[in-house]
Amino acid sequence: MSSQQSTQTMKPATAAKKLGVYLPATPATFQEGVVSRAELNELQADPPEWLRELRENGPHPRPVVAAKLGVSIAGLARGGVTEPLTTAQIETLKQERPEWLEKERATQAEVRKEGARIKKKNAERDEKSRP
Repeated sequence: MSSQQSTQTMKPATAAKKLGVYLPATPATFQEGVVSRAELNELQADPPEWLRELRENGPHPRPVVAAKLGVSIAGLARGGVTEPLTTAQIETLKQERPEWLEKERATQAEVRKEGARIKKKNAERDEKSRP
């Protein structure tokens, strides 16, 4: 394989991460091969049935689960969620609203609020420092 070819392909784990899917739930042909940039672009532009199904129903990787629940990945771990979850399991958690989830959502909201405050403060500082 030439160095040019190696820069245009990625491992299945990288491709799965870019697609937002849980690698062990993908077809064996996807897990065992390499994915070119063109193939990744095609999967994103026109997802096959297996990819649509995984994105809709899961199981979802932790970053997707965290985003769907409105918490951080660390918050998932603190809540005891260490395995991928299906969409149905995520919806059940949203309905049951366990204490850990409410606490982590509040924490995440504070983190976002503080980030916005810092961004605004920096923008104001930058504005004042302009001639």
